[in-house]
Amino acid sequence: FFIAVFSIWAVVSQNKNFSFAVFRSFVQSANKCWLGAAFICMFGFIWFEGFALVRIARHFGYRTSAMDGTVYGGADVYFSAITPSASGGQPASAYFMIKDGIPGYATTVALLINLVMYTLALLAIGLFCIVFKFHMLSGFSVLSRVFIGIGIIVLIFLAFVFFMLLKKGGILYRICDALIKLLEKIHVVRHGEKLRNKLKSTMAEYQECSNEITGQWKFLMEIFLWNIMQRLSQLLVSFMIFMSVGEGFKQAVDVSVIQCFVAMGSNCVPIPGAMGVADYIMLDGFTQIVGNNAANMELMCRGVTFYGSVITSAVIILIGYFLRKTKQNSTIN
Repeated sequence: FFIAVFSIWAVVSQNKNFSFAVFRSFVQSANKCWLGAAFICMFGFIWFEGFALVRIARHFGYRTSAMDGTVYGGADVYFSAITPSASGGQPASAYFMIKDGIPGYATTVALLINLVMYTLALLAIGLFCIVFKFHMLSGFSVLSRVFIGIGIIVLIFLAFVFFMLLKKGGILYRICDALIKLLEKIHVVRHGEKLRNKLKSTMAEYQECSNEITGQWKFLMEIFLWNIMQRLSQLLVSFMIFMSVGEGFKQAVDVSVIQCFVAMGSNCVPIPGAMGVADYIMLDGFTQIVGNNAANMELMCRGVTFYGSVITSAVIILIGYFLRKTKQNSTIN
């Protein structure tokens, strides 16, 4: 919360052309239909994330609904936003998936596959933007280009790591075994050998599950396309907002390209939600398009794409959590 407040303050205070009166008039005069479409796209970012996980779970034979998937997606978006390097997103999604009866090994495979496709989807869209809109990338400041470049390198590295964890279960086993040893050393775990035996059994199921799905390219392409839809939903938020304030189709397309560069560059630092860095890159990019109105437009777009999705996700996971608690209590009674 502190970082969010500081980031917004930095955008407002460092821009002499910003005024709350102008910002309020921007919001009030915005076309409500286009603005509504922006919020639908924002929700699509959450929904497509979860539905990709639902499709993988169903492929493994576990029954789960699109509504359940919305909770998985909301958990990922919310906890990714409030933890360094988005490290809390997958464990939060895993919590709800396991609560819904999907085994831990299948949940892990599903999340890793989705992570690979999620990363590749952004890289694919980013490559398209670089090829066809390179002049916009070159229009960023040197610092922004450095952030974007580092972000691309991090994305490629992460895609490779996630893929290796899928294909080589032994790597994941060694990581878990090292964690068990650490917990034994600090006396958190007493029966480490029992845990290792259980881990070996689980890893055998994990590898079998992974091998079964990684060879099915047609299905993997489907998951990739769902992740493309998720990424496009995020980029279209800024497009819809620019259309809502009458900036025109060309500028709305350009701002979607800038949003893509922001998404890639935001991976360069382990700050929750990349707050500060994402704001800087977005503000730098928007200056190319709207000049003095960059701060107003940045706050509108960032407000929906990031803060709007975080608040919506928080509401979704609270509802999902209490519904599951209610169901669990009624089953016990």
